[in-house]
Amino acid sequence: MADEPLVLGIETSCDETGVGVVRGTTLLADAIASSVDEHARFGGVVPEVASRAHLEAMVPTIERALKEAGVSARDLDGIAVTAGPGLAGALLVGVSAAKAYAYALGKPLYGVNHLASHICVDQLEHGPLPEPTMALLVSGGHSSLLLAPDITADVRPMGATIDDAAGEAFDKIARVLQLGFPGGPVIDRLAREGDPSAITFPRGLTGPRDAPYDFSFSGLKTSVARWIEAKRSAGEEVPVRDVAASFQEAVVDVLTRKAVRACKDEGVDHLMIGGGVAANSRLRALAAERCERAGIRLRVPRPGLCTDNGAMVAALGAEMVARNRPASDWELSADSSLPVTEPHVPGSDHGRDGDDHSHGHDHDHLHELSKDNLYS
Repeated sequence: MADEPLVLGIETSCDETGVGVVRGTTLLADAIASSVDEHARFGGVVPEVASRAHLEAMVPTIERALKEAGVSARDLDGIAVTAGPGLAGALLVGVSAAKAYAYALGKPLYGVNHLASHICVDQLEHGPLPEPTMALLVSGGHSSLLLAPDITADVRPMGATIDDAAGEAFDKIARVLQLGFPGGPVIDRLAREGDPSAITFPRGLTGPRDAPYDFSFSGLKTSVARWIEAKRSAGEEVPVRDVAASFQEAVVDVLTRKAVRACKDEGVDHLMIGGGVAANSRLRALAAERCERAGIRLRVPRPGLCTDNGAMVAALGAEMVARNRPASDWELSADSSLPVTEPHVPGSDHGRDGDDHSHGHDHDHLHELSKDNLYS
C-alpha cells in the first residue's frame, strides 16, 4: 500500500467544498463543507453564494482532510481537482486552490472530469473498476449513461438528459409540494409511506421511436405540477405521499429500464450507479431487482460517496498517477462544459513517459522559496 499513489482531491463544482485523500484505491479522508443551508432560502443553488462559501471553506477543509488522513502535504504524490463541468465561479475557486498547493509543494496537478470522478469513486468501496464499465450517473445537474473502457482516457456517452436532470426534477416537484430544498431526500422519505401506483405519471422517451438511452423529465415534471394544481383548484387535499411515490417511481423506472437495456445491448455484465440521486432508496432497490433478473452485477457506492465529494476526485487522480497519465499545465482553467469524453485535462509539457514515475516538475528559485516558507 505504501507504494500506491497518495493523492489529494478537491471538488467545488457546485455547493459543496469536498476534499479527499486517497492512497491507491483506499480512502483515507473525506472532508466536506456544505453550503446547502445558505441556498435553501432561495430554493436552489446561487452561484455567487456557492463561490464565496468555497473561498471561506477551502483551506480549513484541506487541513481537516490531511489531519484525518494522518499525512503531511509534503507526502502527496499529486493533487487532483475538478476542472469541469459545473458552475464556472465555483470551479475556479477549486482550480485556483489546487494550482496554488501543487505549485508550492512541487507536486503534479491533475484537472479531472466531474462525471468520470463519480464513476471512479466506486473503486474506493468495491475495488478496481471492470473494463469496460457501464455507468448510470444521476444528480441535480446531469443524468447520463456512460461506457468507460478506460476511466482515465476513454469515456463514451451512450445517452443523457435532453432537458431537466433527474435531481433537478426532484427539486422542482418538491418546490411545488412546498417541501423545501433540496427535494430529493424529503421526497424519498415521504414516498416510502405512499403508493407508487396511485397516480400514473408519464415515462419520457420510452416509445419505440425514441432515443433508447436518452432521458427526459421535463414532461413528467409538468404533468405532476398540473395534477397538483388541478387538485388544489378543485379544493381537494393533495395526497403528498402518493404524489411523491408515484413521481419517484416514474423517474427510477425510466432510469433503471434504460440502464439495464444499455448493459444488454453492449454485452456488459455489470452496472455502476453514481451521482447524488444514487442515494435514493427506491432507485437502489429497483436497480437491484432488475439487475438480478438480467444477470447483471450492480455496483453502487454508499450514499456518502454518491453525492459530490473530494474522495471521488482523489480516486480518479490516484488512477491518473498509477497509469502514468500526463499532468495538467499550470495554465489549467475551469471549463463549465467540459465534455465527459475528456476524463482529464492533460498538459503539453508536464507529461510522464515510459517508466518515469517521478512526481516533480521543473521549478524556479521562487518556487523553492515558497515551498520552504509555506510548508516548513
